[in-house]
Amino acid sequence: MSKLEATKESLRILYESDTRPWVVAYSGGKDSTAVLQLVYELLMEEQAAGKSGKPVFVVSSDTGVEAPNVAQYVSSTLSQIGLSAKKQRLDLSVELVTPEADEEFWSKLIGLGYPPPTRWFRWCTTNMKIKPSRRAIDAITRKHGSVILLLGTRSNESVSRGNAIAARETNQFGLNRHHEIPDALVATPIVDWTTDEVWDYLYSYPPPWGGSHDFMLSLYRQANGGECPVVLDLNTPSCGGSRFGCWTCTVVKEDKSMQGFIHSGEEKLQPLANFRDWLKAIRENAERRSPLRRDGKSAGPGPFNPNTRMEILEKLLTLEQGVGFPLISDESLAFIQKTWREEFDYSDMARQIASRFGRENAMDKPFTCLQSDDPLLEVCARDADFPLELAQRLLDTVKSQYAYLDRWGAKTELERDITALIEKDIEQAKLADPAHDL
Repeated sequence: MSKLEATKESLRILYESDTRPWVVAYSGGKDSTAVLQLVYELLMEEQAAGKSGKPVFVVSSDTGVEAPNVAQYVSSTLSQIGLSAKKQRLDLSVELVTPEADEEFWSKLIGLGYPPPTRWFRWCTTNMKIKPSRRAIDAITRKHGSVILLLGTRSNESVSRGNAIAARETNQFGLNRHHEIPDALVATPIVDWTTDEVWDYLYSYPPPWGGSHDFMLSLYRQANGGECPVVLDLNTPSCGGSRFGCWTCTVVKEDKSMQGFIHSGEEKLQPLANFRDWLKAIRENAERRSPLRRDGKSAGPGPFNPNTRMEILEKLLTLEQGVGFPLISDESLAFIQKTWREEFDYSDMARQIASRFGRENAMDKPFTCLQSDDPLLEVCARDADFPLELAQRLLDTVKSQYAYLDRWGAKTELERDITALIEKDIEQAKLADPAHDL
């Protein structure tokens, strides 16, 4: 019996052994594609034999900052798989998971001022990959009790990966418990396959959902690297280097896959690579960072200062306009606006920047203030040498939120909001003239 036949027989035995649904982690790379294709073929065979099946869920992750050509390929392939499964009446569904607004890359970096990720502060993986995938799998386990998670992990990917796999305890079906996801067992159907065997299988058998593997092969030829897996825990390596990774990845010194794409004719990706290099460079500039961390107590370097966050947003939207495809979501823009309002900005700078690029529709409505044509307010502000815009904001806040101060805690809340508005005005003045001692 060949290795392929043995793998297919093991999968069949595992599939028929119980009623627990399967979750196939699909990234679009060769290994996860091979596993998904084996599973899809198994479902077709089970259906042809008249056997009752069980649900299979295909889960893939889109961080929002994937290399555009890879993201488009994964999305279109998932759609094709879903339509084909529905047409063939297979109990297989697909889901492309994405981060929540507060987990997105630009929400963290521009909104909260997180510095670009490093090997020691890899905040991107948890927020953009682990959490979205976990939510999808947790939803399935809540409904079905437990699942079997099928991964495209292979022993010969690296020495460390091989050692880690060898150290795992497995049951009679070759399953091991996932160390972070409750009620999930892990199966690795192609764990002992070589790279050549994976490619031989994909060359010999076209995808059962239609089409071919030609575009995926062209991606590998361009990138000259491996795939970026669906990440379910922090022990999974970063996707930079020679893997299909995020175009914003600053964990590695050089994104080899992006450079491979560019050198193979994808010159339109060069501005993205340049922007990534700029982010990596400014990360090390102490003048762009707050002297305190976000808790306000620990010594820095802290998050990017407001000026730098504004500059990054403007450069990003300029880049987006130049390349002609979306680089930041509406949800992330709205989160940035909300966060800036809370932290330092009452002038709606995020909206002002976005409006210059036609993206203001993503934002909340701007603050409504009294018009500056109130002659008494203008005279009083001028005579007192008091900022007119701040005076408008203070008066508007009192009229709209504190018309009555007879409820419990209203006076304290008013004092807090007035203090916050004044502090924001001071911060704005510092940004306008950093050398001025306030």
